[in-house]
Amino acid sequence: MNRTARHSPYFKLVTTFYAGPTRPGVFLSVLALCLSAIPASAGAQSHPADRWEMAAEVGYLDKIRNNSPLDYVIVPAQLAWRSPAAFDLWNGGDGARLTVRHRISVILETFLEGAEDYYFAFAGAPSFELWSADKKTALFFEIGGGAGMTNSKDIPGGQGQDFTFNWFSQLGLRYQFDKDRAFTAAGYFTHHSNLGMTNPNPGIDVLGLNLGMVWQFK
Repeated sequence: MNRTARHSPYFKLVTTFYAGPTRPGVFLSVLALCLSAIPASAGAQSHPADRWEMAAEVGYLDKIRNNSPLDYVIVPAQLAWRSPAAFDLWNGGDGARLTVRHRISVILETFLEGAEDYYFAFAGAPSFELWSADKKTALFFEIGGGAGMTNSKDIPGGQGQDFTFNWFSQLGLRYQFDKDRAFTAAGYFTHHSNLGMTNPNPGIDVLGLNLGMVWQFK
């Protein structure tokens, strides 16, 4: 073997590997070289809309319709879960996309004003999300409903029974400030009604602001 071959990095690597005592160290070096050769795109972050997530939300809602003679001010607190995107309605050539996800939530509303004191409920809705190409921001719209229990008190203008349905919608913005967390701010509307099971059935209509903190996971 000529002198040039004996002094090549490949020759030194092979001879060191077969020398015995330093074999683990060389193996790790080779592994590191192999990993460094993997394209960066292989470990790139997946799209936020393609991951499961949990959100903690809190709002402040004020009465907007005089279907009840009572003033209502409600503070909703929610734990919500969103699924990975079920399907896309639109994909832009630059990476922007309009997705549809599933949302379910557990709701505890505290009544600062009104006949009742609380409302505990479940709700579900599709979540329509228009994502920017950089995966950082999204405009979202959710509309759905569910049912729950309140503490009706037979007060005129209040709810006629404990079991009450809810309908809600919210339109807002989302900002992804790192790969696992996001912040949301939305205009939020909710309506309570017992669907005519009692007479009168005044219902509640409130509108306000809803803020959320989102955590994503696999």
